[in-house]
Amino acid sequence: MTKRMASFFLFVGIICSSLSFSGYREIPRPAKLRTIIIDPGHGGLDPGTHGLISKEKDVALDISLKLGDAIQKEFPDIKIVYTRTTDILPGNANSLNEGLVNRADIANKAKGDLFICIHCNATRQPAGGYYAKRVIGHKKVIRYVKKKKRLVTVPIYESYWVKNTRIGTETYIWKAEKSTKKTDAISEESGGEEDITDSASSAFDLSSPEGKMRAQLYEKKFFANSALFASLVEDEFKKNGRVSQGVKQRDEGIRVLQATGMPSVLIETGFLTNKEEEEYLNSEQGQNEVVTNIIEALKSYKEQVETHTSSLSNTPSNSK
Repeated sequence: MTKRMASFFLFVGIICSSLSFSGYREIPRPAKLRTIIIDPGHGGLDPGTHGLISKEKDVALDISLKLGDAIQKEFPDIKIVYTRTTDILPGNANSLNEGLVNRADIANKAKGDLFICIHCNATRQPAGGYYAKRVIGHKKVIRYVKKKKRLVTVPIYESYWVKNTRIGTETYIWKAEKSTKKTDAISEESGGEEDITDSASSAFDLSSPEGKMRAQLYEKKFFANSALFASLVEDEFKKNGRVSQGVKQRDEGIRVLQATGMPSVLIETGFLTNKEEEEYLNSEQGQNEVVTNIIEALKSYKEQVETHTSSLSNTPSNSK
């Protein structure tokens, strides 16, 4: 065999090797933030928590509408989809469960790239404060014990006012570990991102091992992006002097996080049960500051996710 023929066969071998792996590795593509879903918590027959002067459904809606306007001004190319813009449950639902289902359906049908749910927090104690009792001493009294008079010691109580002092923000994300619910949502919404599926229609068929694996990989991807955005939001709140309770994971109780096939966060903007924080969240200044904090976080998030390639660029493809 001549050197020329040997070189030719080596070249053919390299080409064949490249082609054989072309279906195995996907081309890295940066994520694009094209559609943001804004979900004002509660609404209609569901007021949410109560403060001294306001209801959660109203404050959440005010902040959400301001947030949507601010995003449109800052990022004109991003499409904003609201789950509600008036005092109703999403989809004009007649029950809380139907409203929750509609929130997720609106987000998934719009093929959102980020889901932002706005809420206000509360403690179990009454808004503003409450009266409690404490022991301030003891006294001797005569009581009947087994039908006989006895001198016994009993406590002396005093009522006092306890102010509801709990304040601060916190942002929830869906816990990715040991969960198939978020995976199911991702499977249903998988057509929303161009780089989720390939030419094989069964890529997200959960009855196949390949589809299950790919859906779980995307769940982890969405978990990372959810955690990133949530952390950026809480960082901005802290920069603004707010008390931050940080980012928390939930694997139950927040359907909008489990049922949306995209990075999803639920932002607790503050406690309506604290008098001062409720006044802050009802003021133009307070609402504008909350919106500004979220916008600053969104700027950082957008820059980071759009300058990094897909996390699935090195994972097996289902195409042959």
